[in-house]
Amino acid sequence: MKNLNLLIFLISFSSLFAQPNCEAYKYYGDTLKYDACKKAMEIKGHYQFSKEYQTVLDESLEIDPTFDYAYWAKSIAYLKSGDFVTWKKLIDKAVEYNPKEHLGYRGWCRYQFFRDYKGAIEDIEKLDSLVDYDIGQSQNGTYHLSIAKGLCYKAVGKKEKAIEIIENQLVINENEDFVGAYDYLHLGVLYLETERFEKAIEIFKKQSEMNEIAENQYYSALAYSSLDKLTEYKSSLKRAKELYIEGRKMSDPYSNPMDKIYLEDIETEDKNG
Repeated sequence: MKNLNLLIFLISFSSLFAQPNCEAYKYYGDTLKYDACKKAMEIKGHYQFSKEYQTVLDESLEIDPTFDYAYWAKSIAYLKSGDFVTWKKLIDKAVEYNPKEHLGYRGWCRYQFFRDYKGAIEDIEKLDSLVDYDIGQSQNGTYHLSIAKGLCYKAVGKKEKAIEIIENQLVINENEDFVGAYDYLHLGVLYLETERFEKAIEIFKKQSEMNEIAENQYYSALAYSSLDKLTEYKSSLKRAKELYIEGRKMSDPYSNPMDKIYLEDIETEDKNG
């Protein structure tokens, strides 16, 4: 399994963004942000949903209403509690004052939680236009943001564009030996959906080598079925069920990933296949 798989689901919403270096603000002469930052650091030890946590950040923003970190930190509890209206107001402020730091996060959340695919594309592409370095990973570490963007294009019906984006990013990921846990799977499903069955099987085999999961064998079965390879179809479907029962399947603690399947899907295909 590639290096990136070690990150999956280990990165929490509260820890992915490093705390700001308050001394850096002082070094560059921004004493207002330095004071706001020092105040914000007093959240340490307070539960995100507590009044104390929010009060500290409110006091930080009273010192400097443009301190983006405080808006971002305040927003986390609202996202987790399902108050998406308040979350959006706060994260929009963070993006306004520091777009390079927060556009990727907002774009990923738009994709993951709200299925706002167009909004996610806008944020990720805007970030890409602002920086001359790698735009980085999704908030949970599962995808490079370019892969996430490709999935968004798939969701809005632009599958060829999605394929191009994911193929290009996978070349980079492979060169860096840092392929995401589901990258090959998603590309294989796109090939399957665009009737490139041989290419789908080829890429599903890569997924098997890196991170074998029930979804991979399920979609492999569909590709084999389309090519009238019934022996391989039955074998893949059987393996998909075994993997699913073993718990080796796509998962996310906050939402259902794209291309995820359920045991019912496997059993229905087996019954009707």
